Amino acid sequence: MGRIAVMGAGSWGTAFAMICADAGEDVILWARRPEVAKLINTDHRNPDYLGDLEIPHSVRATADEQEALTGAEVVVAAVPSHSLRANLESWREDAPRDGIYVSLIKGIELQSHMRASQIIRSVLDVPLGHVVVVSGPNLAKECAMRLPGGTVAAGPESHIVGRVQAMSHTRYFRVYTNPDVVGVELGGAVKNAIALAAGMADGLNLGDNSKAMLITRGLAEMTRLGLAHGGNPMTFSGLAGMGDLVATCMSRKSRNRYVGEELGKGRNLDDVIAEMNMVAEGVKSSKAILDIATRRGVEMPIVEHVVKVVHDGMDPTDMVRALMARDPKPEFHGFEDD
Repeated sequence: MGRIAVMGAGSWGTAFAMICADAGEDVILWARRPEVAKLINTDHRNPDYLGDLEIPHSVRATADEQEALTGAEVVVAAVPSHSLRANLESWREDAPRDGIYVSLIKGIELQSHMRASQIIRSVLDVPLGHVVVVSGPNLAKECAMRLPGGTVAAGPESHIVGRVQAMSHTRYFRVYTNPDVVGVELGGAVKNAIALAAGMADGLNLGDNSKAMLITRGLAEMTRLGLAHGGNPMTFSGLAGMGDLVATCMSRKSRNRYVGEELGKGRNLDDVIAEMNMVAEGVKSSKAILDIATRRGVEMPIVEHVVKVVHDGMDPTDMVRALMARDPKPEFHGFEDD
């Protein structure tokens, strides 16, 4: 077995490095800030992201990109979607030509509308089969606490996906495989936008019926978009679809749900983002998701109105009124056979 380089020492990158170490892998974790790498190596903690949780001593950290990438068998991208391209360009010279690349990223690039796996292939000239997407209901702190959970590893080459499954499957973390890269990746991106709406419902104290309706109709939007891009309908009822959607919309650990809740309480978006040390992917990705939906003629009214609140200044109360005033439709509108 070769070395696993996890590129990004935020909450999920650090937690995933811990999982791989617990699975018996040789793991090196790259941190953008040298002080974070130093704390991980000396105190075996990453307090900015995971509080006082102890990181296995077997996880080594570095702020040197070359040190992290040289000799790696698997490179795990764990950076925000909006900074992925710039990071990849910085890593390109040292990135292994024949390596396996894993994306933990749940977002869509705003300018290009590309998914993370597409950006990795484009910038690093990596073969299709060498890029695997990992996505599921994976709240980082719970994973780092070793609470039981699971995820999906998606890719077209079964032996490569199997390697990613093996390197991250532990007694507390189950990894399932799925060839549907598009469906898994879109599910991870769309759920963040829906979680913003679910948070707004919490901030407005709309109750559990409203939250359940938002989640269920959000799943319909996710599925319609995924099917329009060739995704497998079964993917959206699985961990990377419904599972991730429920966790992100319901958990108080969800940063996207938190941002939505604060907006529902009447706070300004810039103020909410400024006080966070982690990225809420749905804020930037929601517009890209709506753009690709519009291009394919897919109706996504919840995402559309999230964009109006986040990017156009609509009041969340007006968003609720607008959604509830839409013309009534069959429940499975948009899924009819052609």
